[in-house]
Amino acid sequence: MIVLGIETSCDETSAAIVSSNKKILSNVISSQIDIHKPFGGVVPEIASRSHVQNIDEVIRISLQKANVQLEKVDAIAATAGPGLIGGLIVGLLASKSMALSINKPLIGINHLEAHALMPRLTNKIVFPYLLLLVSGGHTQILEIHGVRKYKLIGTTLDDACGECFDKVAKMLDLGFPGGPAIENAAKFGDDEAIELPRPMINHLTLDFSFSGLKTAVLGKVSDTMSEKIKNNIAASFQKSIGDILYKKIEKASNNFYKNYSYKPNIVFSGGVASNQYLKNRLLNLSELNKVNFYAPPRELCTDNGAMIAWAGIERLFENPNICEYEIAVNPRWQLDKLHL
Repeated sequence: MIVLGIETSCDETSAAIVSSNKKILSNVISSQIDIHKPFGGVVPEIASRSHVQNIDEVIRISLQKANVQLEKVDAIAATAGPGLIGGLIVGLLASKSMALSINKPLIGINHLEAHALMPRLTNKIVFPYLLLLVSGGHTQILEIHGVRKYKLIGTTLDDACGECFDKVAKMLDLGFPGGPAIENAAKFGDDEAIELPRPMINHLTLDFSFSGLKTAVLGKVSDTMSEKIKNNIAASFQKSIGDILYKKIEKASNNFYKNYSYKPNIVFSGGVASNQYLKNRLLNLSELNKVNFYAPPRELCTDNGAMIAWAGIERLFENPNICEYEIAVNPRWQLDKLHL
């Protein structure tokens, strides 16, 4: 099978062609970073307008690079939620139009589901596995038992981890997007130099809270900060995040393993999974527990059409007759909930 995937949930307009034998034939991404950089974050109205302007060309280039005619794809998969409603509408309507015009199935994809299944495209991972899904809008721990079989066991009670990276980077005037900016500055800082809290790290639940950490960083910021102090704050902040994620996944995995005679894999996915420091922290945990650890390649961690196309393929494997022309966008579509 060959599936065209369309992703427009936030600030990337992306189209990709992926085959069922795990070949990414094309993966074209039009980033809006430069457009939103002056605002220090994504402006929904500007993002929607950019999707409208770019989506036709992105799809055309993706088909051209894959050397595939639109009529030859077996299905079209598009993000239906969660995300910014304007962008979701642009991508889903374009996908519906194409699917109807060539009489091929349309599959509405949960954006988080695509992140959850993406590591199965690049690695041989069997169900079940434990997933840490960390992005600009979500921070969750889930048990992945199969396609559309997801159990949420921990989530953030306030800010998402990726959002916290963006806001701290803005406080430190490091630029946008915040994740790469913090990671780069941290390389030149001392992660023990600034004392910062680890909210809820020893809490009985697997839930997260990052607003207190963000506020603590704000208390360390001043107008006269040197570059050295900025780097130290960035490094200390990143270490705090690493400590929290490590502790929560350690607890989640210990509970998860009690239900099996073997130790299922640990998977790290979402935009924040491109952070090499955090990836190394979780790799160390998996080595201690003698389990396999997987994360997508850096270029496939952030939002992209390939993950949407692959999720569509996984859905087709599950139900070859699937077709969802009637699906509507759902900006708050939770991964463990069916689309209403």
